[in-house]
Amino acid sequence: MKAHEIMHAGARCVGEQENLRTAARMMRDMGVGSLPICGRDDRLHGMLTDRDIVMHCCAEGRDPAEMTAGELARGTPHWVDAEAEAADVLAMMERHRVRRLPVIDRHRLVGIISEADLARNVSDEQLAHFVESVCAAR
Repeated sequence: MKAHEIMHAGARCVGEQENLRTAARMMRDMGVGSLPICGRDDRLHGMLTDRDIVMHCCAEGRDPAEMTAGELARGTPHWVDAEAEAADVLAMMERHRVRRLPVIDRHRLVGIISEADLARNVSDEQLAHFVESVCAAR
């Protein structure tokens, strides 16, 4: 099974220039806890989580209407190619201890693989190992 078969398509980016209030509303409206951050070049620049907004904006006394998503895009984002094998997807998520992984095809975001996607598409043994490696280790 390939990454593009596991992922859920239609992932939307928050622009790196968008403020965190806009990002939070997008998360609420889509019922998600994270969003890819894309630049003006339409390329992946990072991931933003609801926890990032709380910990790095609200808890610091910053205004979410004034702070941008790009300010929280730190480091090199982890992603997987759409043609990657499921075992490689799991290995990457476990190695980097991430619960959501953007899927890229020809330099463009085409979807995201989440824990729920894994639960529907991998064996119980693989899922148990993922949970032990990523979720329980935090």
